[in-house]
Amino acid sequence: MKQFNKKNIIAIVMVVFVLLIIAILGKRTNSKAIANNFDFSMDKNKNDEPLTDTTFALDTFITVSIYNGGDENVLKESMQFIRNYESIFSATSESAELYKLNHREKGTMSVEVSDELAYLIDKALYYSKVSHGAFDITTEPLKELWDFNAEEPELPSDESIKEALPKVDYTRVSVEGNTVKFTLDDTRIDLGAIAKGYIADKTKEYLLSKGVDSAIINLGGNVLCVGKKPNGDNFTIGLQKPYADRNETVALLTVDDESVVSSGVYERHFVIDGKNYHHILDPKTGYPYDNGLVEVSILTKSSTEADALSTTCFSLGVEEGVKLLDSIPDTYGYFILSDYSIVYSEGAKEQLVQP
Repeated sequence: MKQFNKKNIIAIVMVVFVLLIIAILGKRTNSKAIANNFDFSMDKNKNDEPLTDTTFALDTFITVSIYNGGDENVLKESMQFIRNYESIFSATSESAELYKLNHREKGTMSVEVSDELAYLIDKALYYSKVSHGAFDITTEPLKELWDFNAEEPELPSDESIKEALPKVDYTRVSVEGNTVKFTLDDTRIDLGAIAKGYIADKTKEYLLSKGVDSAIINLGGNVLCVGKKPNGDNFTIGLQKPYADRNETVALLTVDDESVVSSGVYERHFVIDGKNYHHILDPKTGYPYDNGLVEVSILTKSSTEADALSTTCFSLGVEEGVKLLDSIPDTYGYFILSDYSIVYSEGAKEQLVQP
């Protein structure tokens, strides 16, 4: 009897193992076509499958697909290249440079940092100024109050938010060369709204240096297309309808060596008493923005710019966001409202795939 039970247990374990492998492979296959709020399925070609790898890093799933140039080693190295940036820009990893900057000793008002961290803080401060603080890189004290990964999420107390609000003020940070200066001990920086775009741009530089001239870099809600498809056509990127099935798109963009970045209320969020609370926080109130927008997508050459602008324009709202984009050459925005209608910035409609 004991032997019979042992065989049955082994058989059950083997069946479970096989089913698990099938499930994992199914997920990997699907990730090549659909990734976050973008649809790549219209660009799949069975006769020309790209070299593709997917992993979890930067607090999201990242995928690199090489269509022309490079090899498996380049692909593997590019994934490690991306992961290495966590040691610079993470606000939660204790070994990261940004984390150490935020947890500097009391009374330390200036810190010398690496070239890349200094550059990105300075760039993020530019968008804080352009938006008059609607986009603020010093919201880290607020963000740590909101746990969007909790199994049973809870709203932070009004008292904790009121206590954190005085610590949020981008004007208390400045950059001179490689030195970051503060005027308040409690100021802490979060680069989550711009870092992935910068990393995508640097990864593109890396791939180009290795001979890759056609690829897609997908860092969560940040997509950067390197060149065109191998046949000379533009890439086609579908913007997914928020909250809907992954195969339902609201717009198809034609992309030629450009980046598409989206920010929305569905990325990191939870619902309590029928109200949706999302991760794009208003630095003036400490609560998520509630301005009738569910998503803003930006199309432009630089993924760094697209990343920062998607959050900046969401924070500004439709009217001011469109006005800002209309002042920037070769930059286009798609503002999806709560009724799923779309407001386009100047020239944005012309970037859609024509029927």
